Amino acid sequence: MKLKTRIAPTPTGFLHLGNVLSFALTAGLAAKTGAKTVLRIDDIDMERVKDEYVRDIFDTLNFLEIPWQEGPANFREYESQYSQFHRMELYREALQQLLEKKGIFACTCSRTDVLQKSGDRGYPGTCRAKKIPHTAENASWRLKTVSREALRVKTLQNGVVSTSLPASMRDFIVRRKDGLPSYQLASLADDLHYGINIIVRGADLWDSTLAQLSLAAVLERPAFGQAVFHHHELLKGPGGRKLSKTAGDISVQYLRKEGKKAADVYSLIGSMLQIKEPVKTWQSLAAALEENNTLPLALC
Repeated sequence: MKLKTRIAPTPTGFLHLGNVLSFALTAGLAAKTGAKTVLRIDDIDMERVKDEYVRDIFDTLNFLEIPWQEGPANFREYESQYSQFHRMELYREALQQLLEKKGIFACTCSRTDVLQKSGDRGYPGTCRAKKIPHTAENASWRLKTVSREALRVKTLQNGVVSTSLPASMRDFIVRRKDGLPSYQLASLADDLHYGINIIVRGADLWDSTLAQLSLAAVLERPAFGQAVFHHHELLKGPGGRKLSKTAGDISVQYLRKEGKKAADVYSLIGSMLQIKEPVKTWQSLAAALEENNTLPLALC
C-alpha cells in the first residue's frame, strides 16, 4: 500500500510554533515510513483567509526546510490549481449523496441559539424534527448522527481505539448557511481525494477525527476508516493556554523578524516540550520525540 500523509494548514493567521510542531512530526513520520507528503491548504473559510497568510505558509515551510512532494510549490500554483475552491465539485457530490441518503436535515439555528440552549454540550436537536426544506434560505445542513454509533480509530500510540461520537459532534454541520461545505466535510473529501492514509493532528482535533469517521461511514467510504491517526500533544502558551493564530501568539514570521534562524525556532519548541537533547532541525525534533515515546513511528 502506498503511504501518504499531509500538511494541511488553515491560512487564517500567521503560522505559530504549534503549527511547526505538527509539520515536523508529519515530516518525521513520512521519512520513517517512506510516505509521500501532500501540502493541502484549507482555505474554504473565505471571510478569514488572506493572501498574506497563504504566502506565509510557503515562506515558513521553506525557511524551516520542511519537505513535501505533492501539492502547490508556491502561491501561484496554489491559486491556480490547489485552492479548495478548485475541488468544489467533490464537496457538492458528497453533499448530494447525503441528501439522497436522507442523512441530513436543515437547521436555521444560529451559533448563539445553540449555546443558549445547550451551552458546550453540543447541538440540542432543535431542528431535527421540524422538516425544514433543505432549500430554505439561511439554513445549514446537519448530519443525522447516532449517539451510540461505534467508531474504530487506528492510532499510532494506542492501536485500534473503539469509541463513540462525543456530544460536541452531535448532528454536526456538513454545509454552512452560505452554501459552502463545512470543515469536516471538505477535510474528509480532500483526504479521500488525495489518498491520505496517515493523518497527524493536534490532540484538540480528536473530536473532528470521530466526526469525519462517522461521516465517512454514512458516505460508504471505508478507505478513510483504514487511515492511521496520530494526535500529538499541544504546545501551550502562558497559563497553559493553547496557541492560536487568531489570538496573536508568537508567529514564526515574528521570530524571523527578530533575527531568529530555523535552528532557533526548533530549539524553542524543544525547550517548550522540555526535551533535554539539542533540537536544531525537524529531523532532530522528530527523533527526540520518538526517543521519548511521544511519537511511536510504527504503523499499526
